[in-house]
Amino acid sequence: MGLIGGIIGGAAGIAGSIFGGISASKAMKKVKNNLQDQKRTNQDWYDQRYNEDATQRADAQAILARTEAAIKSRNRAATGAAAVMGGTEESVAATKAANAQAQAEATSNIAVNAERRKDSIEQQYQQRDAQLNEALNNMEVNKAQAISQAVQGVASAAGNIAGAF
Repeated sequence: MGLIGGIIGGAAGIAGSIFGGISASKAMKKVKNNLQDQKRTNQDWYDQRYNEDATQRADAQAILARTEAAIKSRNRAATGAAAVMGGTEESVAATKAANAQAQAEATSNIAVNAERRKDSIEQQYQQRDAQLNEALNNMEVNKAQAISQAVQGVASAAGNIAGAF
């Protein structure tokens, strides 16, 4: 019965090693697919956020609307003051020019902030991408170790069968 027990035990060891290797491989495949999905999501996030028009963002639109409202108010006030007090067209023109400059500065500030925002987005994307790549690399190392352990388990079980003879 020792010979048969050794054969059965060795066969069970081989089967267990193979099953364990298959199970580990399936689990690693799921992890890899999940990490690749995360990489795609990260890329989609980056593409959308990096390429969006900064002047169309709600905060930029609010700044532009407030600036435009203030400019219109100052232009009306300058025109009204000129009409009531007898001001010159040059003073009205100077007010309008100053207001146009304020509008240009507001737009310029939005552009500067947009570049900072893009830099931040790029940094976040690169950091997350590096983390995901590291996780994928670690998973491949773990996969290689699992395969090695499964092969060692099969070899050990086969040795036990041979020893039974």
